Amino acid sequence: MKEIKNKYINRLERIPQIDDKEREALQKVADEYAFRVSDYYLSLIDWDDANDPIRRLVIPQNGELDGWGELDPSNEEAYTKALGLQHKYRGTALLLVNDVCGAYCRFCFRKRLFMDANDEVTRDISQGLEYIREHREINNVLLTGGDPLVMSTKKLESIIRHVREIDHVKIIRIGSKMLAFNPFRVLDDPSLLEMLSKYSEGKRKIYLMAHFNHPRELTPEAVEAVNRVMKAGVIVMNQTPLIQGVNDNPYVLSELFNDLSYMGVAPYYVFQCRPTSGNKMFSLPLEQAYEIFEKAKSMCSGLGKRARFAMSHATGKIEVVGKMDGHIFFKYHRAPNKNKKPTLLAYKSNPKARWFDDYDNKDRVMSLEKERIPFVSVDSY
Repeated sequence: MKEIKNKYINRLERIPQIDDKEREALQKVADEYAFRVSDYYLSLIDWDDANDPIRRLVIPQNGELDGWGELDPSNEEAYTKALGLQHKYRGTALLLVNDVCGAYCRFCFRKRLFMDANDEVTRDISQGLEYIREHREINNVLLTGGDPLVMSTKKLESIIRHVREIDHVKIIRIGSKMLAFNPFRVLDDPSLLEMLSKYSEGKRKIYLMAHFNHPRELTPEAVEAVNRVMKAGVIVMNQTPLIQGVNDNPYVLSELFNDLSYMGVAPYYVFQCRPTSGNKMFSLPLEQAYEIFEKAKSMCSGLGKRARFAMSHATGKIEVVGKMDGHIFFKYHRAPNKNKKPTLLAYKSNPKARWFDDYDNKDRVMSLEKERIPFVSVDSY
């Protein structure tokens, strides 16, 4: 691929494939929710296809102005314990280290961070580090934001080095879509790989939580970037929401699972699209999404079907574990409240539901508590 001079674009007028009339309409969306993309990622779009899934992922669309949803649907604010730090689950802390991404996913659940009023992200992580030092139950730290790999290697290394100095933190996770948005971040910077190799130790690994949403993102450049990261000793896993018009086809989703498994990347989570402001056009009814997920898994080997289908709900990570006889079954995969007793829940089917809150408690037909079902693991609590 030829060298790209202008790697990032944040103005619609710099995309010649969008004509003036369409640009005028879409600018209203970009004014509401930030727009940014890389030249590399734009090159993956089939501009002759109005429904191209890559285009849908990053180019503003009028449907985003639908009034549905809220800016913080998972109530992350409630779990903010220090500036730039969230602590929701006992062993895991999140450091919001950046408020920029290689491109902005139109379905982003943290789009509030890219608005002018954002005060959740900090360049000074000292308060967060002190909190982690004081809470020895924290054994893994997720660097997120924004995308940490947008930062310079020098700045990222400083953060990783400080976290590594905390003995009880065994795992460092980096949440990033840069392998999809701009794999040249890895391919053109050997110092990044050297740094990752330095801090991904034998029993204290770095995990890169990749974010491939569609198999077309797995270009030769992206695959090479993944391989180099893994050769540096980093464990690569993938997570994606199930997105209407992108991967809501079981054949597309199974292709993604299979291709990832061929590369040695574990499919980790498939998330129900959160009810974030502007996201209705990307969301599917939950039970329909679960059926797509299950059909996709049926076309994969065991290594390709490792993903779990879950919701990052305000009350915890809720996994959808089954659907039969007019009922839908949920399980608290993780919960912030260690005393929370209901672990397996059954509700009457609601084909219109898009989120856990859409199921009325009067339709709950079963709630098994952990004392009554000892075979259900509570380790994740």
